Amino acid sequence: MTSMYVRLSIALSMGLSALTGRLDSRRDRGATAVEYGLLVGLIAVAIIATLLLLGPRLNALFVRVLNGLPAA
Repeated sequence: MTSMYVRLSIALSMGLSALTGRLDSRRDRGATAVEYGLLVGLIAVAIIATLLLLGPRLNALFVRVLNGLPAA
């Protein structure tokens, strides 16, 4: 009889831990999505800033290269 109670308590504790694990993973997924969103936003800001700072120089470089090529 005692072994049946032990088995039942083990099964219940495993079931509860699995249930709480699923709930925690759902919370983690939401936090992870927010973190990825912040990373994407920061990367976009870095790309825009780089293009604004280097854009005129790159444009001048491409114009020089284009003017240096012989006409076909």
